[in-house]
Amino acid sequence: MSTPQDAPGPTERAKQDRYDRAYMRMALEWAKLSHCTRKQVGALIVKDGMIISDGYNGTPTGFPNPCEDEEGLTHWYVLHAEANAILKVARSTNNARGATLYLTHSPCKECSKLVLQAGIHRLVYQVAYKDPAGLDLLAKGGVVVSKLDPEPDA
Repeated sequence: MSTPQDAPGPTERAKQDRYDRAYMRMALEWAKLSHCTRKQVGALIVKDGMIISDGYNGTPTGFPNPCEDEEGLTHWYVLHAEANAILKVARSTNNARGATLYLTHSPCKECSKLVLQAGIHRLVYQVAYKDPAGLDLLAKGGVVVSKLDPEPDA
């Protein structure tokens, strides 16, 4: 009996899980670079075993770093981590077609459209965003979506 090409065996799944956890640890570290106080989000885009982009939520280049106003509300122009990572790829000679996006928090509806248009084929996230519509859109668009539970404290 043959196994489909896209169905990894136990050894491949264990190896993928190990890499997923390593990349997620890196995304969690990257999130700490954010100047946002309400929520810090990190993103990595990995293609062919290489990190091709990274991002965290924050204000556009040239704007003051604080993400929130005096009342604690997020400025409308703050970019999400995945948008920053996708835009970095757009400025480079690379592309995200077939890549995996590691995201500390699942994407919103607007960022999910960017993920689809960038050609990202897999999303690994850790914390679910309050509105699941972004995840639903990605699943409908054929993106393989995986929730990675946090690692137990060592």
